[in-house]
Amino acid sequence: MELALLGIAIVALLLLRVPVAFAFIGPSLVYMILAGQSLGAALRQITNAAGSFPLLAVPLFVFLGALANHTGMAERLFRFAHALLAKVRGNLGYVVVGTSVGFSWMSGSAVADAAALGKVQIPAMLRAGYDRRFATGISSSAALIAPVMPPSIPAVIFAGLAAASTGALFAASVIPAIIMAIGLCVVVWVLVRRNPRIRAGVFDRAELLASFKGVLLPLFAPVIILGGILGGFFTPTEAAAVGAAYVLVISLIQRSLTWKALFTAIKETVLTTAGIMLIVTSASLLGYILARERLPQMLTELVFSVTDNATVFLILAALLMLLLGTAIDATAILVLVVPILLPIASSYGIDPTVLGVVLIVSLMLGLLTPPVGTVLFVTASVSRTRVGEVFRGALPFMIPSVVVVILAIAFPDAVLWLPGVLGL
Repeated sequence: MELALLGIAIVALLLLRVPVAFAFIGPSLVYMILAGQSLGAALRQITNAAGSFPLLAVPLFVFLGALANHTGMAERLFRFAHALLAKVRGNLGYVVVGTSVGFSWMSGSAVADAAALGKVQIPAMLRAGYDRRFATGISSSAALIAPVMPPSIPAVIFAGLAAASTGALFAASVIPAIIMAIGLCVVVWVLVRRNPRIRAGVFDRAELLASFKGVLLPLFAPVIILGGILGGFFTPTEAAAVGAAYVLVISLIQRSLTWKALFTAIKETVLTTAGIMLIVTSASLLGYILARERLPQMLTELVFSVTDNATVFLILAALLMLLLGTAIDATAILVLVVPILLPIASSYGIDPTVLGVVLIVSLMLGLLTPPVGTVLFVTASVSRTRVGEVFRGALPFMIPSVVVVILAIAFPDAVLWLPGVLGL
Protein backbone atom coordinates (compact mmCIF):
# COMPACT_ATOMS: atom_id res chain seq x y z
CA MET A 1 0.00 0.00 0.00
CA GLU A 2 2.82 2.42 0.89
CA LEU A 3 4.55 1.75 -2.44
CA ALA A 4 1.29 2.19 -4.34
CA LEU A 5 0.60 5.56 -2.70
CA LEU A 6 4.19 6.64 -3.29
CA GLY A 7 3.91 5.73 -6.97
CA ILE A 8 0.58 7.52 -7.36
CA ALA A 9 1.99 10.68 -5.77
CA ILE A 10 5.02 10.68 -8.07
CA VAL A 11 2.95 10.08 -11.22
CA ALA A 12 0.50 12.83 -10.21
CA LEU A 13 3.34 15.32 -9.72
CA LEU A 14 4.92 14.38 -13.05
CA LEU A 15 1.55 14.86 -14.81
CA LEU A 16 1.37 18.30 -13.19
CA ARG A 17 4.73 19.11 -14.84
CA VAL A 18 6.60 19.25 -11.54
CA PRO A 19 10.36 18.86 -12.22
CA VAL A 20 11.44 15.22 -11.97
CA ALA A 21 13.80 15.72 -9.02
CA PHE A 22 11.11 17.41 -6.89
CA ALA A 23 8.48 14.87 -7.98
CA PHE A 24 10.78 12.17 -6.57
CA ILE A 25 12.09 13.84 -3.44
CA GLY A 26 8.81 15.29 -2.12
CA PRO A 27 6.86 12.01 -1.77
CA SER A 28 10.05 10.25 -0.67
CA LEU A 29 10.52 12.63 2.28
CA VAL A 30 6.85 12.22 3.23
CA TYR A 31 7.34 8.43 3.19
CA MET A 32 10.45 8.70 5.39
CA ILE A 33 8.53 10.73 7.97
CA LEU A 34 5.47 8.47 7.99
CA ALA A 35 7.67 5.35 8.17
CA GLY A 36 9.39 6.69 11.28
CA GLN A 37 12.70 7.23 9.47
CA SER A 38 14.74 10.28 10.38
CA LEU A 39 15.36 13.03 7.84
CA GLY A 40 19.02 12.65 8.78
CA ALA A 41 18.97 9.19 7.17
CA ALA A 42 17.46 10.72 4.04
CA LEU A 43 20.16 13.40 4.02
CA ARG A 44 22.92 10.78 4.37
CA GLN A 45 21.47 8.81 1.45
CA ILE A 46 21.39 11.94 -0.69
CA THR A 47 24.94 13.05 0.16
CA ASN A 48 26.34 9.55 -0.35
CA ALA A 49 24.82 9.45 -3.84
CA ALA A 50 26.35 12.82 -4.70
CA GLY A 51 29.77 11.77 -3.39
CA SER A 52 30.31 8.97 -5.92
CA PHE A 53 33.81 9.31 -7.49
CA PRO A 54 32.79 8.11 -11.00
CA LEU A 55 30.22 10.93 -11.17
CA LEU A 56 33.11 13.42 -11.05
CA ALA A 57 33.56 12.70 -14.76
CA VAL A 58 30.09 14.09 -15.54
CA PRO A 59 30.80 17.84 -15.09
CA LEU A 60 34.13 17.44 -16.89
CA PHE A 61 32.54 15.80 -19.92
CA VAL A 62 29.72 18.37 -19.85
CA PHE A 63 32.30 21.18 -19.79
CA LEU A 64 34.22 19.55 -22.64
CA GLY A 65 31.10 19.38 -24.80
CA ALA A 66 29.95 22.89 -23.89
CA LEU A 67 33.39 24.30 -24.66
CA ALA A 68 33.51 22.50 -28.02
CA ASN A 69 30.05 23.84 -28.83
CA HIS A 70 30.67 27.48 -27.92
CA THR A 71 34.08 27.69 -29.62
CA GLY A 72 32.66 26.76 -33.03
CA MET A 73 33.99 23.19 -33.31
CA ALA A 74 30.60 21.88 -34.41
CA GLU A 75 30.49 24.35 -37.29
CA ARG A 76 34.06 23.52 -38.34
CA LEU A 77 33.34 19.77 -38.31
CA PHE A 78 30.24 20.35 -40.44
CA ARG A 79 32.16 22.53 -42.90
CA PHE A 80 34.92 19.93 -43.31
CA ALA A 81 32.54 16.99 -43.75
CA HIS A 82 30.50 19.00 -46.28
CA ALA A 83 33.60 19.83 -48.31
CA LEU A 84 34.82 16.23 -48.18
CA LEU A 85 31.54 14.72 -49.43
CA ALA A 86 30.57 17.52 -51.82
CA LYS A 87 30.28 15.26 -54.90
CA VAL A 88 28.14 12.61 -53.17
CA ARG A 89 24.43 12.74 -53.91
CA GLY A 90 22.54 13.46 -50.71
CA ASN A 91 25.82 14.49 -49.14
CA LEU A 92 24.27 16.57 -46.36
CA GLY A 93 22.51 13.50 -44.94
CA TYR A 94 25.84 11.71 -44.62
CA VAL A 95 27.49 14.90 -43.36
CA VAL A 96 24.96 15.08 -40.51
CA VAL A 97 25.81 11.51 -39.46
CA GLY A 98 29.57 12.07 -39.76
CA THR A 99 29.44 15.35 -37.85
CA SER A 100 27.38 13.74 -35.10
CA VAL A 101 29.92 10.93 -34.77
CA GLY A 102 32.78 13.43 -34.60
CA PHE A 103 31.05 15.68 -32.09
CA SER A 104 29.91 12.70 -29.99
CA TRP A 105 33.52 12.11 -28.98
CA MET A 106 33.38 15.45 -27.18
CA SER A 107 29.77 15.85 -26.00
CA GLY A 108 28.39 12.56 -24.61
CA SER A 109 24.86 13.97 -24.53
CA ALA A 110 22.08 13.59 -27.11
CA VAL A 111 20.43 16.83 -26.02
CA ALA A 112 23.70 18.79 -26.31
CA ASP A 113 24.37 17.24 -29.73
CA ALA A 114 20.86 18.03 -30.99
CA ALA A 115 21.08 21.62 -29.78
CA ALA A 116 24.62 22.35 -30.97
CA LEU A 117 24.55 20.62 -34.34
CA GLY A 118 20.88 21.10 -35.16
CA LYS A 119 21.41 24.86 -35.42
CA VAL A 120 23.98 24.24 -38.16
CA GLN A 121 22.71 21.10 -39.88
CA ILE A 122 18.99 21.75 -40.33
CA PRO A 123 19.18 25.27 -41.88
CA ALA A 124 21.91 24.08 -44.28
CA MET A 125 19.76 21.14 -45.41
CA LEU A 126 16.66 23.30 -45.85
CA ARG A 127 18.64 25.79 -47.97
CA ALA A 128 19.86 22.91 -50.13
CA GLY A 129 16.29 21.81 -50.88
CA TYR A 130 15.96 18.89 -48.46
CA ASP A 131 12.52 18.12 -47.08
CA ARG A 132 11.94 19.51 -43.55
CA ARG A 133 10.94 16.10 -42.20
CA PHE A 134 14.11 14.54 -43.61
CA ALA A 135 16.31 17.32 -42.20
CA THR A 136 14.86 17.28 -38.68
CA GLY A 137 14.56 13.47 -38.67
CA ILE A 138 18.19 12.73 -39.53
CA SER A 139 19.51 15.51 -37.27
CA SER A 140 17.56 14.36 -34.21
CA SER A 141 18.26 10.66 -34.83
CA ALA A 142 21.99 11.18 -35.37
CA ALA A 143 22.11 12.97 -32.00
CA LEU A 144 21.39 9.62 -30.33
CA ILE A 145 24.91 8.47 -31.25
CA ALA A 146 26.41 10.87 -28.66
CA PRO A 147 25.19 9.08 -25.48
CA VAL A 148 26.15 5.70 -26.94
CA MET A 149 29.59 6.51 -28.35
CA PRO A 150 32.11 7.09 -25.55
CA PRO A 151 32.63 9.32 -23.69
CA SER A 152 28.99 8.81 -22.73
CA ILE A 153 27.42 10.55 -19.74
CA PRO A 154 24.71 7.84 -19.34
CA ALA A 155 27.47 5.20 -19.40
CA VAL A 156 29.34 7.01 -16.62
CA ILE A 157 26.18 7.15 -14.52
CA PHE A 158 25.31 3.49 -15.19
CA ALA A 159 28.83 2.33 -14.33
CA GLY A 160 28.75 4.27 -11.08
CA LEU A 161 25.40 2.77 -10.11
CA ALA A 162 26.26 -0.78 -11.13
CA ALA A 163 29.82 -0.70 -9.76
CA ALA A 164 30.89 -1.78 -13.25
CA SER A 165 33.97 -0.84 -15.24
CA THR A 166 33.40 2.44 -17.07
CA GLY A 167 36.22 1.57 -19.48
CA ALA A 168 34.61 -1.78 -20.33
CA LEU A 169 31.24 -0.10 -20.91
CA PHE A 170 32.89 2.54 -23.11
CA ALA A 171 34.64 -0.17 -25.14
CA ALA A 172 31.45 -2.21 -25.48
CA SER A 173 29.59 0.86 -26.76
CA VAL A 174 31.94 1.65 -29.66
CA ILE A 175 30.68 -1.03 -32.07
CA PRO A 176 26.96 -0.37 -31.36
CA ALA A 177 27.55 3.33 -32.01
CA ILE A 178 29.32 2.56 -35.30
CA ILE A 179 26.47 0.24 -36.34
CA MET A 180 23.99 3.04 -35.58
CA ALA A 181 25.98 5.44 -37.76
CA ILE A 182 26.23 2.97 -40.66
CA GLY A 183 22.52 2.18 -40.35
CA LEU A 184 21.63 5.88 -40.52
CA CYS A 185 23.73 6.21 -43.68
CA VAL A 186 21.83 3.29 -45.22
CA VAL A 187 18.49 4.95 -44.44
CA VAL A 188 19.79 8.22 -45.93
CA TRP A 189 20.84 6.36 -49.11
CA VAL A 190 17.39 4.75 -49.45
CA LEU A 191 15.48 8.00 -48.90
CA VAL A 192 17.74 10.08 -51.15
CA ARG A 193 17.21 7.66 -54.05
CA ARG A 194 13.48 8.36 -53.81
CA ASN A 195 13.94 12.14 -54.09
CA PRO A 196 15.14 13.24 -57.56
CA ARG A 197 15.43 16.87 -56.42
CA ILE A 198 18.49 16.06 -54.28
CA ARG A 199 21.64 16.21 -56.38
CA ALA A 200 25.39 16.14 -55.80
CA GLY A 201 27.35 19.36 -55.29
CA VAL A 202 30.65 20.61 -56.66
CA PHE A 203 33.95 19.55 -55.12
CA ASP A 204 36.21 22.45 -54.06
CA ARG A 205 39.76 21.42 -53.16
CA ALA A 206 40.61 24.83 -51.69
CA GLU A 207 37.56 24.67 -49.40
CA LEU A 208 38.51 21.14 -48.31
CA LEU A 209 42.05 22.19 -47.38
CA ALA A 210 40.88 25.31 -45.59
CA SER A 211 38.25 23.42 -43.59
CA PHE A 212 40.71 20.61 -42.77
CA LYS A 213 43.02 23.09 -41.04
CA GLY A 214 40.14 24.02 -38.76
CA VAL A 215 39.47 20.44 -37.61
CA LEU A 216 42.99 19.00 -37.53
CA LEU A 217 43.62 19.69 -33.85
CA PRO A 218 40.04 18.88 -32.66
CA LEU A 219 40.27 15.48 -34.38
CA PHE A 220 42.96 14.49 -31.88
CA ALA A 221 40.53 14.93 -28.97
CA PRO A 222 38.89 11.47 -29.39
CA VAL A 223 42.34 9.92 -29.81
CA ILE A 224 43.40 11.35 -26.47
CA ILE A 225 40.15 10.58 -24.64
CA LEU A 226 39.28 7.15 -26.03
CA GLY A 227 42.88 6.09 -26.57
CA GLY A 228 43.72 7.08 -23.00
CA ILE A 229 40.79 5.17 -21.50
CA LEU A 230 40.88 2.07 -23.69
CA GLY A 231 44.67 1.94 -23.58
CA GLY A 232 44.67 2.03 -19.79
CA PHE A 233 46.53 5.35 -19.53
CA PHE A 234 43.66 7.24 -17.87
CA THR A 235 40.62 6.50 -15.81
CA PRO A 236 37.45 7.95 -17.39
CA THR A 237 37.52 10.80 -14.87
CA GLU A 238 41.14 11.59 -15.67
CA ALA A 239 40.42 11.35 -19.40
CA ALA A 240 37.56 13.82 -19.00
CA ALA A 241 39.91 16.29 -17.28
CA VAL A 242 42.64 15.82 -19.90
CA GLY A 243 40.12 16.13 -22.73
CA ALA A 244 38.64 19.34 -21.31
CA ALA A 245 42.12 20.80 -20.88
CA TYR A 246 43.06 19.81 -24.45
CA VAL A 247 39.96 21.43 -25.95
CA LEU A 248 40.64 24.55 -23.87
CA VAL A 249 44.23 24.74 -25.16
CA ILE A 250 43.40 24.21 -28.84
CA SER A 251 40.61 26.78 -28.55
CA LEU A 252 43.24 29.27 -27.41
CA ILE A 253 45.59 28.21 -30.22
CA GLN A 254 42.86 28.62 -32.84
CA ARG A 255 41.78 31.92 -31.23
CA SER A 256 38.19 30.74 -31.07
CA LEU A 257 37.87 31.11 -27.29
CA THR A 258 36.49 34.40 -26.02
CA TRP A 259 35.69 35.42 -22.47
CA LYS A 260 32.01 35.30 -23.38
CA ALA A 261 32.29 31.76 -24.79
CA LEU A 262 34.24 30.57 -21.72
CA PHE A 263 31.73 32.12 -19.31
CA THR A 264 28.80 30.63 -21.27
CA ALA A 265 30.42 27.17 -21.26
CA ILE A 266 31.08 27.36 -17.51
CA LYS A 267 27.52 28.56 -16.82
CA GLU A 268 26.06 25.78 -18.99
CA THR A 269 28.24 23.21 -17.22
CA VAL A 270 27.17 24.37 -13.76
CA LEU A 271 23.46 24.39 -14.66
CA THR A 272 23.58 21.01 -16.43
CA THR A 273 25.63 19.34 -13.70
CA ALA A 274 23.42 20.76 -10.96
CA GLY A 275 20.35 19.40 -12.74
CA ILE A 276 21.91 15.97 -13.18
CA MET A 277 23.11 15.75 -9.58
CA LEU A 278 19.75 16.90 -8.22
CA ILE A 279 18.06 14.12 -10.17
CA VAL A 280 20.70 11.56 -9.15
CA THR A 281 20.36 12.34 -5.45
CA SER A 282 16.54 12.48 -5.41
CA ALA A 283 16.26 9.24 -7.40
CA SER A 284 18.83 7.66 -5.06
CA LEU A 285 16.60 8.38 -2.05
CA LEU A 286 13.64 6.89 -3.91
CA GLY A 287 15.76 3.86 -4.77
CA TYR A 288 16.61 3.43 -1.08
CA ILE A 289 12.91 3.39 -0.25
CA LEU A 290 12.17 0.84 -2.97
CA ALA A 291 14.97 -1.37 -1.68
CA ARG A 292 13.65 -1.01 1.89
CA GLU A 293 10.23 -2.17 0.66
CA ARG A 294 11.92 -5.16 -1.05
CA LEU A 295 10.67 -4.16 -4.49
CA PRO A 296 13.74 -5.64 -6.30
CA GLN A 297 13.14 -9.01 -4.65
CA MET A 298 9.43 -8.93 -5.47
CA LEU A 299 10.16 -8.04 -9.09
CA THR A 300 12.78 -10.78 -9.31
CA GLU A 301 10.23 -13.35 -8.15
CA LEU A 302 7.64 -11.93 -10.56
CA VAL A 303 9.99 -11.99 -13.55
CA PHE A 304 11.14 -15.55 -12.79
CA SER A 305 7.50 -16.62 -12.55
CA VAL A 306 6.98 -15.24 -16.07
CA THR A 307 10.16 -16.51 -17.74
CA ASP A 308 13.48 -18.15 -16.96
CA ASN A 309 14.98 -16.98 -20.26
CA ALA A 310 17.64 -14.24 -20.09
CA THR A 311 16.82 -13.04 -23.62
CA VAL A 312 13.16 -12.50 -22.73
CA PHE A 313 14.22 -10.55 -19.64
CA LEU A 314 16.44 -8.26 -21.74
CA ILE A 315 13.58 -7.66 -24.18
CA LEU A 316 11.28 -6.72 -21.30
CA ALA A 317 13.97 -4.44 -19.83
CA ALA A 318 14.48 -2.73 -23.21
CA LEU A 319 10.73 -2.14 -23.60
CA LEU A 320 10.57 -0.75 -20.06
CA MET A 321 13.39 1.73 -20.76
CA LEU A 322 11.78 2.80 -24.04
CA LEU A 323 8.47 3.39 -22.27
CA LEU A 324 9.98 5.31 -19.34
CA GLY A 325 12.24 7.31 -21.66
CA THR A 326 9.21 8.86 -23.35
CA ALA A 327 8.11 10.56 -20.13
CA ILE A 328 10.99 10.86 -17.61
CA ASP A 329 14.50 12.28 -17.71
CA ALA A 330 17.11 9.69 -18.76
CA THR A 331 19.34 10.28 -15.73
CA ALA A 332 16.44 9.78 -13.31
CA ILE A 333 15.46 6.53 -15.04
CA LEU A 334 18.97 5.10 -14.79
CA VAL A 335 19.37 6.00 -11.11
CA LEU A 336 15.95 4.56 -10.30
CA VAL A 337 15.88 1.45 -12.49
CA VAL A 338 19.47 0.16 -12.52
CA PRO A 339 19.54 -0.84 -8.80
CA ILE A 340 16.30 -2.76 -9.40
CA LEU A 341 17.18 -4.47 -12.69
CA LEU A 342 20.81 -5.26 -11.89
CA PRO A 343 20.11 -7.98 -9.27
CA ILE A 344 17.57 -9.57 -11.61
CA ALA A 345 20.06 -9.50 -14.48
CA SER A 346 22.70 -11.08 -12.23
CA SER A 347 20.23 -13.88 -11.41
CA TYR A 348 20.03 -14.60 -15.13
CA GLY A 349 23.83 -14.50 -15.49
CA ILE A 350 23.74 -11.36 -17.64
CA ASP A 351 26.95 -9.33 -17.67
CA PRO A 352 26.43 -5.75 -16.35
CA THR A 353 28.16 -4.38 -19.46
CA VAL A 354 25.61 -6.06 -21.74
CA LEU A 355 22.78 -4.79 -19.56
CA GLY A 356 24.24 -1.28 -19.73
CA VAL A 357 24.42 -1.23 -23.54
CA VAL A 358 20.86 -2.55 -23.90
CA LEU A 359 19.42 -0.12 -21.37
CA ILE A 360 21.24 2.96 -22.68
CA VAL A 361 20.37 2.45 -26.36
CA SER A 362 16.74 1.62 -25.49
CA LEU A 363 16.54 4.67 -23.28
CA MET A 364 17.89 6.90 -26.05
CA LEU A 365 15.06 5.75 -28.32
CA GLY A 366 12.68 7.14 -25.71
CA LEU A 367 14.27 10.58 -26.18
CA LEU A 368 12.82 10.60 -29.70
CA THR A 369 9.36 9.38 -28.72
CA PRO A 370 6.38 11.51 -27.59
CA PRO A 371 4.97 12.73 -25.28
CA VAL A 372 8.12 14.06 -23.57
CA GLY A 373 10.97 12.95 -25.86
CA THR A 374 13.59 15.57 -24.95
CA VAL A 375 15.50 15.43 -28.24
CA LEU A 376 12.22 15.86 -30.14
CA PHE A 377 11.50 19.12 -28.36
CA VAL A 378 15.07 20.41 -28.69
CA THR A 379 15.11 19.72 -32.44
CA ALA A 380 11.64 21.24 -32.86
CA SER A 381 12.83 24.34 -31.01
CA VAL A 382 16.05 24.92 -32.96
CA SER A 383 14.36 24.23 -36.31
CA ARG A 384 11.04 25.96 -35.50
CA THR A 385 9.16 22.83 -36.52
CA ARG A 386 6.17 21.17 -34.90
CA VAL A 387 7.05 18.22 -32.65
CA GLY A 388 4.78 15.90 -34.62
CA GLU A 389 6.61 16.73 -37.85
CA VAL A 390 9.99 16.00 -36.24
CA PHE A 391 8.73 12.67 -34.90
CA ARG A 392 7.35 11.59 -38.28
CA GLY A 393 10.63 12.55 -39.90
CA ALA A 394 12.62 10.61 -37.29
CA LEU A 395 10.61 7.38 -37.54
CA PRO A 396 12.60 5.73 -40.39
CA PHE A 397 15.88 6.84 -38.80
CA MET A 398 15.01 5.06 -35.53
CA ILE A 399 15.34 1.68 -37.25
CA PRO A 400 19.17 1.43 -36.81
CA SER A 401 18.86 2.00 -33.04
CA VAL A 402 16.19 -0.70 -32.81
CA VAL A 403 18.47 -3.05 -34.76
CA VAL A 404 21.34 -2.33 -32.34
CA VAL A 405 19.14 -3.23 -29.35
CA ILE A 406 18.05 -6.47 -31.04
CA LEU A 407 21.64 -7.42 -31.89
CA ALA A 408 22.88 -6.65 -28.37
CA ILE A 409 20.13 -8.84 -26.89
CA ALA A 410 20.59 -11.67 -29.40
CA PHE A 411 24.43 -11.68 -29.35
CA PRO A 412 25.65 -10.56 -25.89
CA ASP A 413 29.06 -12.13 -26.47
CA ALA A 414 29.58 -9.77 -29.41
CA VAL A 415 29.02 -6.82 -27.06
CA LEU A 416 31.77 -8.13 -24.79
CA TRP A 417 34.21 -8.83 -27.63
CA LEU A 418 36.04 -5.49 -27.71
CA PRO A 419 36.33 -5.14 -23.91
CA GLY A 420 37.75 -8.67 -23.90
CA VAL A 421 40.29 -7.83 -26.60
CA LEU A 422 41.40 -4.74 -24.65
CA GLY A 423 41.53 -6.67 -21.38
CA LEU A 424 38.89 -4.50 -19.69
